[in-house]
Amino acid sequence: AAAQALGYITMTPVQSQSLPTLIEGRDLIAQAKTGSGKTAAFAMSLLNRLDEAQYHTQALVVCPTRELAEQVAEEIRRLARAIPNVKTLTLCGGRPMGPQLASLKRAPHIVVGTPGRLLKHLEKQTLKINKVETLVLDEADRMLGMGFIEDIDDIDDYLPTARQTLLFSATYPPSIESMSRCYQNKPVRVSSGPSEHSAAAGRAAIRQFVMEAASEDKVAVLLSLLAQHRPDSAIVFCNQKATASALAKDLVAAGLGAAALHGDLEQRDRNRVMAMFRNGSIRILIATDVAARGIDVANVTIVFNFDLPAKPEVYVHRIGRTGRAGSAGLAIALANPRESYKIEAIEAFTSVSIQRQSASPSGENRMQLGAVPRATMTTLRIGGGRKEKLRAGDIVGALTGESGGLPFAAVGKIEIHDHFSYVAIAQELAPAAHRSLTEGRIKGRRFTVLLET
Repeated sequence: AAAQALGYITMTPVQSQSLPTLIEGRDLIAQAKTGSGKTAAFAMSLLNRLDEAQYHTQALVVCPTRELAEQVAEEIRRLARAIPNVKTLTLCGGRPMGPQLASLKRAPHIVVGTPGRLLKHLEKQTLKINKVETLVLDEADRMLGMGFIEDIDDIDDYLPTARQTLLFSATYPPSIESMSRCYQNKPVRVSSGPSEHSAAAGRAAIRQFVMEAASEDKVAVLLSLLAQHRPDSAIVFCNQKATASALAKDLVAAGLGAAALHGDLEQRDRNRVMAMFRNGSIRILIATDVAARGIDVANVTIVFNFDLPAKPEVYVHRIGRTGRAGSAGLAIALANPRESYKIEAIEAFTSVSIQRQSASPSGENRMQLGAVPRATMTTLRIGGGRKEKLRAGDIVGALTGESGGLPFAAVGKIEIHDHFSYVAIAQELAPAAHRSLTEGRIKGRRFTVLLET
């Protein structure tokens, strides 16, 4: 009835699945991409619950970017046209504070904003959210990817415990599940697309191949496969640290962006490698099993088993890092003819038949390595983090404000650690960004800034 009153006759799947839960006032976690109708779904719910006669902020929508926040606010205003006196306010960075402060003199019913600017208003006590009934975390996976989790934690401190929390995300990595546990109470989960119902279903969705190759040919075969498949991102598993290190050197010598992750790395180097892999500054990660524990990286195109593990369950765990969130997955193992018993054990364990192919080093494919997608991002390491009260919004502001001048699209994933931060910058603009941050200030302070390689 609420949907019909707002002009919706035919609803999208995410709307029909989520609206009953939303209107009941229960918490919701929805896996839904842009264009699925999710904005209208939660907007209808917010407006259905709204008491326009009460002039305090009743709903807060947090978005990762200014552009998305403005789109969401416009959709809410469009749906609210039939309801008199509903005030929706957008609070985003990159906009002057003056007009926002003037608009906040009369509390808006609904606030839509980005984490950094929302927190700035909360700290200045110009925004009050202690009576908010519904919190919406929109495109939560993007907010995690941009390093906004600390800001969201701080915003949560200003919110009442008794509230409805809605979490929308295009993907559902373990980090989103952890986020849900922090902010939600027994949420109902819905999905507008295919979901992974079981580990078996996930394995079945991953195409698996074994390439039979002599041990001395494995590096050449791997280079040929990289040229053939052109992965945006790949993890290559090795059984030993020495193999991982040597293979990383071979790939770098071939002109590919690669790095090794193994138990001999110091924590600082491990953080650097993982940050660069997550933000796209390197495309290929060569890892041992011990070092790879806890890796949470979305959208891994291919998993290679350069060495087959001794235990089938380790193989299953390795290949589970591709084909997530309904995307196509590919796993390729390199095996010498004497390892057929390992393949048979894996097939028996998984009840999945793995296709065998003979491989030989292909000079033609190796000559085509230039076709393998190169990294488009470069990582900057900033000598300040959580302990220095540095936030993702501060870094974005320094890079895209008047002194930095970079377009928003040039800034990629941001990771904030205790005493340092990583930010991905479009490769061609990285020197300018490095110079801007080195010569300029973040939150009025100078920090050391390094270009990571």
